[in-house]
Amino acid sequence: MIRLIRSLLCGGIAAVLVCSVPAVSRAADNTMEMEEERIARSLATLLQAARAVISNNQALINDENIGDKGLSAEKVLGDALELYKAQTGMDPAKVDPQSREGRLLRAQMDAITKVVTEVQPIINRQGIGFKGVIPAAFARMVNDEFQERTGDEAEIKVTAPPDLIRNRKTRPDAWEAEMIATRLAQPDWPKGQPLTAVAEKRGREAFRLMIPEYYAASCLSCHGSPKGEIDITGYPKEGGSEGDLAGVISVSIFRR
Repeated sequence: MIRLIRSLLCGGIAAVLVCSVPAVSRAADNTMEMEEERIARSLATLLQAARAVISNNQALINDENIGDKGLSAEKVLGDALELYKAQTGMDPAKVDPQSREGRLLRAQMDAITKVVTEVQPIINRQGIGFKGVIPAAFARMVNDEFQERTGDEAEIKVTAPPDLIRNRKTRPDAWEAEMIATRLAQPDWPKGQPLTAVAEKRGREAFRLMIPEYYAASCLSCHGSPKGEIDITGYPKEGGSEGDLAGVISVSIFRR
C-alpha cells in the first residue's frame, strides 16, 4: 500500500510538472508573439502614414510650375508622425529607443528622412509634370533603406498577388504567395483583416504579419480599366475595380 501511494504521488507530481511546463512555454510564446505583432503593426502603420503624405501631395509634387514644394524631409516625416499618432494614439518619439520597437521605428523614420532628402531635386524640378515620386515607388525606396539599417532583424515589403506585381523586387515569396492565394484573396476573407503567423523566411523563424490593401477610386487612373492600356507611369493597367485586393504590406520580425 505504501509503495502504491508513493507511486501515485510520484506519478501525480510528474503529471503536474509535465502539464505545467508546456503551459508556461505557451504563455511565454504568446507574450513574445504579442510583442512581435505590436512592433509589426507599428511599422506597417508608419509606412502607410508616410505613403499617405506622398499621396495627399501628389498634385503638388507633379506641378511643373512650382519649384520648391515645401515637402522637406522634416515636413513629410512630421506629417506622417501626426497621421500615425492620430491612428494609434502613440508618439513614436516617446517609445524607449533602447527597446526593439524603438530601434526599429527610429530606423524607419531615418529611412523616410533619407529618401525624402534624396528625391528633393526631383520633387522641386520645374518644367516637368509627372516625376515618378508616387506612393508605391516611395514605399519601396523607404523599405529598401529600412532594410539597409536593420539587417536581419526585420523586413517590410509591399507585395501583391503575382499577376499584379510591377517591380520584381516586390514579388511575394512562396509563403506570401500561398497566403495571398488561399486566404487574403478569398471572397470570404474579412475585408482588411490582417493575417499573422510564425513562419520561416530565408531559413529563419519569423513572426509574420500581412495586411491586405484594396484599390480606392483614386488608384484606378493607373490600375483600373481598360485593362492593358498604358498608364502615366508606363505600365499597363490591371483592370482593377474599387475594393479589389491591390496589395499587401508584409512585415517580418525575425526571431533571435
